[in-house]
Amino acid sequence: MVNAFNVIKNLKVLGTPAKAKASSWFFKTGKGQYGCGDIFFGVTVPEQRRVAKKYKNLPLTEISKLLQSEIHECRQTALLILVGQYKKADEKKRDIIAKFYLSHSKRVNNWDLVDLSAHSILGQYLLKRDRKILYKFARSKNLWQRRIAIISTFPLIREGGYDDTLKIAEILLKDSHDLIHKAVGWALREVGNRSPHMEEVFLKKYAPIMPRVTLRYAIEKFPEKKRKKYLSIQPNGF
Repeated sequence: MVNAFNVIKNLKVLGTPAKAKASSWFFKTGKGQYGCGDIFFGVTVPEQRRVAKKYKNLPLTEISKLLQSEIHECRQTALLILVGQYKKADEKKRDIIAKFYLSHSKRVNNWDLVDLSAHSILGQYLLKRDRKILYKFARSKNLWQRRIAIISTFPLIREGGYDDTLKIAEILLKDSHDLIHKAVGWALREVGNRSPHMEEVFLKKYAPIMPRVTLRYAIEKFPEKKRKKYLSIQPNGF
């Protein structure tokens, strides 16, 4: 039977207390941490992928139920199914899936959930569409929507479009969260992989004021001498 209950049942059987404990620590579920309140069955990603494949035709109504779950692997498996459906869908169905994803974006609420889904669904969807939603998300009070905003630009980068990535990166430079600092640096590095000039124009303007971790990620593939030059712009570190 294809429903959310059966997916949850499958996942629960695969989980182990040891893996659940390790995941709770890794994803910072303690009080005041970014993953506070997240609960784990203790199921590995490869195991989840097998469950997702088994339930690849799960209806959106049932995927929605999984996304409402407090169990991390339920939400992650739901997104794995959704990504798979998006890849195989026609344009009409992709439109439905993308809008579904946006309406459930606050349930994409950990960095791994964002990173497996934002570029594969929203980023692909926006390749030939208006990107206003990314700017709205970049200014959101919700940490995960802000991460979705920058991660969703990766398909745009691959298609040779850097403007949205750089504009969103600029918005996020003053973000207070380390998970955004890393994501922005990662995106800048990807821009640099395809257009070193565009990345350096951005860095020459913003390197002195960007978070140290953002800069380190952005210049990770630079020659050693050039890396040191950029790091020297921030002598006291961030």
